Amino acid sequence: MATTPRITLRTATPKDLRQILTFIKDLAAYERLSHQVTASPAVVRAALFPRDGRPAAECLLAFVDGDAAGFAVFYPNFSTFVGRPGLFLEDLFVRPDYRRMGVGRALWTAVARTAAKRKCRRMDWLVLSWNKKAQRFYRSLGARHHPTWTLCRIEDERLAGYARTKAPARTARPAGTPRTRNAPLKKGTP
Repeated sequence: MATTPRITLRTATPKDLRQILTFIKDLAAYERLSHQVTASPAVVRAALFPRDGRPAAECLLAFVDGDAAGFAVFYPNFSTFVGRPGLFLEDLFVRPDYRRMGVGRALWTAVARTAAKRKCRRMDWLVLSWNKKAQRFYRSLGARHHPTWTLCRIEDERLAGYARTKAPARTARPAGTPRTRNAPLKKGTP
């Protein structure tokens, strides 16, 4: 007779930093994105466990019979349309040996419960277009693919460049004025 594995969840602490970094690397390898991992222990520690007590994100760890099985990282966002907060699930990862045991569902449900308790209006996350298993999993939880939004991103040097350059000055056109190139100036226009 097989025994049901015991799944437990808890909020990560600074003592879990090594395990969190392992999960980050394992997730990146699974997603074929290991070359993008640049997070150091110091950077992750400062983000999740800052001295000022205001973390950039939160982390839940999952254990199966005491073994580290997976993690979820999430952070707050905000919808101006509804004037309410939301949560963004940045990462949800379960080690392959612990999949199909309910670990992913337990982590996802815990994050969704956190969002509901915080009176969030929605919870968002991304899933890779090739990861059909993950898409089916999320659909089984009631999620839907958002057909009208596309993720846009600027990062690294391109983003950093904005800190080094002065924003170009733009002159305002009066409302209703058509855009024209080299339009002649009206008499008396500076």
